[in-house]
Amino acid sequence: MKTKTWMIVCGMPALLGLALLAGCGKKDTAEEQPAPAAAAPAAAATPIDQSTVAGVEGTVKFAGTVPRPARIDMSKEPACQGENVSESLVVDGGNLANVFVYVKEGLGDRVYDMPNEAVITQKGCRYFPHVLGVMTMQNIKFRNDDVVAHNTHPTPHANREWNESQTPHTAPLIKTFAREEILLPVKCNLHPWMKMYINVVKSPFFAVTDKSGKYEIKGLPPGQ
Repeated sequence: MKTKTWMIVCGMPALLGLALLAGCGKKDTAEEQPAPAAAAPAAAATPIDQSTVAGVEGTVKFAGTVPRPARIDMSKEPACQGENVSESLVVDGGNLANVFVYVKEGLGDRVYDMPNEAVITQKGCRYFPHVLGVMTMQNIKFRNDDVVAHNTHPTPHANREWNESQTPHTAPLIKTFAREEILLPVKCNLHPWMKMYINVVKSPFFAVTDKSGKYEIKGLPPGQ
């Protein structure tokens, strides 16, 4: 089996709290317009020899004194329920949650199968999960499970910014992000305490630490 060495980069959310115009004119009816170019087919995924894959796992710890979590005032929205504590820093027994861990380089030019759609749920006037990883162009479903309206507003640097409202019991929003971007902030303009982060990468080799600070990335092909 080939030796496999991997560089893993961790990112922690900082404490801080992105018309089609058509012109019409007279044309000779006999004049043919060129047919639009067909969209390029998606590249086929690069096969991976499962006998050569490796994995990376670990635990992320917080060093030093853990600051007291900030309280969230939801009193202006009586319908909101849930734990009114900031998620900017979640530490339990020295274990750090919500850390995004990913393979930054060393994968070459491989193409990977697109994962199933990711889901972001708005419930109790919070985003679940607080930190999410997706691949470029992977579908993300934004659900509103609350009895109040929300206004989802990503503010990216490398991707397109959008801002859309969702009333209760309406169809989910389905969105994608085309470019890589780490710690892309998402907020709700109606409820300023509602914040989360989306991490957009080109491969499926990423993880988010759980409450015990643990992460695991499986199925890595040979690389450095």
